[in-house]
Amino acid sequence: MDRHAAHKPDRGHGRRRLATPPTQLDNLMGAAGLAGSRQAGQRRQMADNTETRYLRSNVILEPLVDRFYAWLHTVAPVQASMNLANVQLPMLESYLQSPQVHVSASTNPKFRGGYYVGVPQSRATEIAALVASIQRDRAPMLEFAAAVAEAENLIRQNATGSDLSPLYPRLPSAIRGLVEICYDTSNQPSLHFLEPLVYQSAAYIEQRQSVQLSLDDGEERPFILSTPRLPSATTLDLALPFRHPGLTELVGARIRPTTAARLRDALDLDDGQASVLDQLLDASPSLSADRHIDAGGRIRYFGHACLVFQTAEAAIVTDPFISTDNRFGDRFTLDDLPDNIDLVLITHGHQDHIVLETLLQLRGRVGSVVVPRSSRGNLPDPSMAQYLRHLGFPVTEVDDFDEVAFPGGKVTATPFLGEHADLDIRGKSTFWVELAGKSVFVGADSSGIDPDLYRYIRGHLGSADMAFLGLECDGAPLTWLYKGLLTKPVTKKMSDSRKLSGSNAAQAGAIISELGAGEAYVYAMGEESWQGHIMATSYADDSYQLQQIDEFLLWCKDRGIAAEHLFNKREWRW
Repeated sequence: MDRHAAHKPDRGHGRRRLATPPTQLDNLMGAAGLAGSRQAGQRRQMADNTETRYLRSNVILEPLVDRFYAWLHTVAPVQASMNLANVQLPMLESYLQSPQVHVSASTNPKFRGGYYVGVPQSRATEIAALVASIQRDRAPMLEFAAAVAEAENLIRQNATGSDLSPLYPRLPSAIRGLVEICYDTSNQPSLHFLEPLVYQSAAYIEQRQSVQLSLDDGEERPFILSTPRLPSATTLDLALPFRHPGLTELVGARIRPTTAARLRDALDLDDGQASVLDQLLDASPSLSADRHIDAGGRIRYFGHACLVFQTAEAAIVTDPFISTDNRFGDRFTLDDLPDNIDLVLITHGHQDHIVLETLLQLRGRVGSVVVPRSSRGNLPDPSMAQYLRHLGFPVTEVDDFDEVAFPGGKVTATPFLGEHADLDIRGKSTFWVELAGKSVFVGADSSGIDPDLYRYIRGHLGSADMAFLGLECDGAPLTWLYKGLLTKPVTKKMSDSRKLSGSNAAQAGAIISELGAGEAYVYAMGEESWQGHIMATSYADDSYQLQQIDEFLLWCKDRGIAAEHLFNKREWRW
């Protein structure tokens, strides 16, 4: 298939099958024989529980909050409350009114990425139970969201340039003591959240968190922003917070031997759960022999915006979003990661760049997760540092041009313009990576809307040998991702004019010119088959984004700059 076409997952290689059916011998045994078989089975189980086990390569670990796929805006308490109240709960209630409408829309390629619940009508009673539990058990979050809307309305009507102190007693009780009201120098008022305190408030309910484990068979999963994950016979559902040490023990079994008994204790499993866990384990690891290097430098492209930088001394990973399906050898997977990762670099807080599903798979083997510093309290700009620390990750927070050293090299945080619908979001950064004699610019989804910025970057850091960019130049409108946070309606015209767009061909060319880069690489923007549940993108050969990529590649060719549109996997060695 042409890589510029919409890629669909290969569905011809079997479904998940975790349960082991009874054997014919079991069915034929009499009472005495059955008793003997049980004794033998107990002996085998005792032996199995103490034998060396590894986590299978293709185990998916989906983090969930109230059964919805977890990402920054559904876990960080301010944004999670707003999304629960304004998006997720109304969407579930809409589903219950017309289940078949939602199911039909969720399977229609025309509505891919829409807010339609893809749960069969036969399971509508489970959705009704989920709605009831949210209304009952998440009342503090719903109250918090209502209080935010009320407070912002209060400020809009009363903060007109005069003293703000009389407004504090009028704030709703649910947010009192957790916010500050302030003006900018143009007398525009805003509400700022004291995020560390909100994590200690009733709005942060850790009991929402759970994980769902299954085996990756290549089947595309439902879109993460719309469809909750219900339990099934082929999944292992664990009501554990994301920071639980048992999860570190579990994912560590990818690279270190353990036993079923040890994992059962670490995860506090019952007999039924332990039986399902056994199907997720193997007697030997499936790690790639070439996951480390002995000399020189190497960069591997793992898909989307994920790059792995390596020397013999260190390993750096950017925006990890990595496939667990290693059946076909057409991509790098978790098997190909080095055992120890010095730094994970996160460019921004969108769900395809700070991917908790992958980050949880790396727990216990990362020195630090490097994240850009947020604006400290703006509603659309949650702190990634607070988020990750509460989930049990070591974190380094950086401002523009802060440096983070690693053995044999360093990373410099550089500015990131655009792609956030013109919202006041500071939690975004590009990165400049220096290792093994090369300087590499990691541009992610940033825009070349102001080329002069990159002239300053070059003046500060020198010329780039290589640059990696995304060219999603016609992104989704403002309300697609941020509608849950808007307490004042915006018109469709306004929303459509403020898109989640990165560079077009001309802007990307300006970045490369100003940086003096000799090589330029455009990453695949949701084209890889394993990313549909998060990206929900579909391109045709005549899509504007792909036309712009072709135009950029031609621009590079005319100037003698090596350039490629990346897809699935790529490797550079020097």
